[in-house]
Amino acid sequence: MTDAATTQPPVSKRTKVRFMILLLIFLITTINYADRSTFSIAGKSAADDLGLDAIEMGYILSAFAWAYVLGQIPGGALLDRFGTKLIYAIAIATWSFFTMIQGFSGFLVGGAIFAGLFAMRFAVGLAESPSFPGNARLVAAWFPGSERGFASAVFNSAQYFSLVVFAPLMSWLVHTFDWHSVFFVMGGLGLIGAVVFWWIIRSPSDHPGVNQAELDYIEAGGGLINMETKQATKSAAFNWANVSQVLGSRMLMGVFIGQYGINVLTYFFVTWFPIYLVRERGLSIMDAGWATAAPALCGFVGGVLGGVISDQLLKRTGSLTIARKTPLLIGMLLSCLIIACAYIEQEWLVIVIMAVAFFGKGIASLGWAVISDTSPREFVGVTGGIFNTFGNTAGIVTPIVIGYIVQATGSFDLALWFVGLHCALVIAAYFLITGKIERLTLKAAG
Repeated sequence: MTDAATTQPPVSKRTKVRFMILLLIFLITTINYADRSTFSIAGKSAADDLGLDAIEMGYILSAFAWAYVLGQIPGGALLDRFGTKLIYAIAIATWSFFTMIQGFSGFLVGGAIFAGLFAMRFAVGLAESPSFPGNARLVAAWFPGSERGFASAVFNSAQYFSLVVFAPLMSWLVHTFDWHSVFFVMGGLGLIGAVVFWWIIRSPSDHPGVNQAELDYIEAGGGLINMETKQATKSAAFNWANVSQVLGSRMLMGVFIGQYGINVLTYFFVTWFPIYLVRERGLSIMDAGWATAAPALCGFVGGVLGGVISDQLLKRTGSLTIARKTPLLIGMLLSCLIIACAYIEQEWLVIVIMAVAFFGKGIASLGWAVISDTSPREFVGVTGGIFNTFGNTAGIVTPIVIGYIVQATGSFDLALWFVGLHCALVIAAYFLITGKIERLTLKAAG
C-alpha cells in the first residue's frame, strides 16, 4: 500500500525574481541620477570654457527640474495607460540621447551656449519624468507590503550610490580628457540600460521566471501582481475627478510637501555641492569628486538602513504610520546638521558633517514607500507623478535660489541655512499634516 504522504506533490520553493527586478530598477536609477549630475561635475570646467556666470549656471542646473516637474502627471498617466515597460524604456533611451548630445555644446557660440544647454537639460528632465512613478508602479506590483519599505529604499538610495560610483569616474574623465567626455560616456551607458530594461521587465503574472509560490506571496501581501498586464493598463482611466481626490487628501498633501523639503537637500547635493567644494572650500576637481562620494556613500547606507528599519517596525507594530514616520523623524533631525557647515573652517570636518546629514537624509527617504502604500490601486502612476511634481519643484527652486545667494553674498553660508530649514519643514509636514498613513480609496463619480 502506498503511503498517502508520498503521493503529495512537492511544495514549490518560492522564486525570488522580484529581487532581480529590484536590482534592475536600482541600476537604472543609478544611471538616472548620474545623468542628472553630469553638469554638476563638469560644470566648473564647462563654465570656465563657455563663460557662464553663477546665475546662468543656476538656471542651467535647474532646467532639468522645470521639465521634470511639467512631465510628472502626463508621465504617470502614460504609465497607467500603456504600462511601465514601454514608457520607461522609451524614457531611458530618450534621456540618454539628450545627455550624450550635451557633449557637443562646445560647438555653440554666444547666446546659443546658454540656450542650447538649457534646452538639452530641459529635454533630459522631460524624458526622465516617468522614471520614479515607474519605479513606484513596479514596486507596488512586485512586492508585498512587508517588503515595500526596503524595496523603495533600495531604488531611492541609488541617488547616493550613483555619486559613489560616478562622481569619481566623471571627475576623472574631466581631469584626464575634458568635460565633453562625461556626457558621451554617461549617455552611452544609458542607451545600453534601455535595451536591458526592455529585455527583462514584465508583469509578475506574465514573467516566465516567477513560480506560483512567489506570485501567491506577493499577492497575499498586497502586491498588485496584474497591474502591468495589458488588460489592466487598458482599463486604467485618467480623469481630473480622481486627481482632485488625490489633491484633496490631507494625508497625501502632507506627504507631497514633505517630499519637496527632502528634495531641497537632494538638489543641493546633485547640483551645487561639488561646485561648493571647489569654489568655497578650494578643493581640486579630483578631490571634489572623491569628497562628493563620501557623503553619497553614507546616504546610500542610510537609505537601505531606513528601509530595513521601517519594514521591521511594520512587522512588529502593524502600523504603517509608526513604520514610515519614525525613520523620517530621526533622519531629518540628523540632516539639520548641514547648517553647522556654515561655521566650520576645516574641510575634513565639513565632509564629515555632510556625510552625517546625508546619512540622515537617506534614512528619511521613505516617500516612495509611502506612495506605494497609499496610492489608489488604479491610480498609482498618476499619484506618483503628483508626488514627484511637488518633490521636484525643489529642483527648480534650489539651484536658482542658491545661485542668487552665491552671486549676491559671495558665500554659501545662507545657502546652507536655506537647505537646513527645509529639513524642519519635512518634519512639520509629516507630523502636523499627514496623520495616519493608509491606502486612499477613490470615490466613484456621480
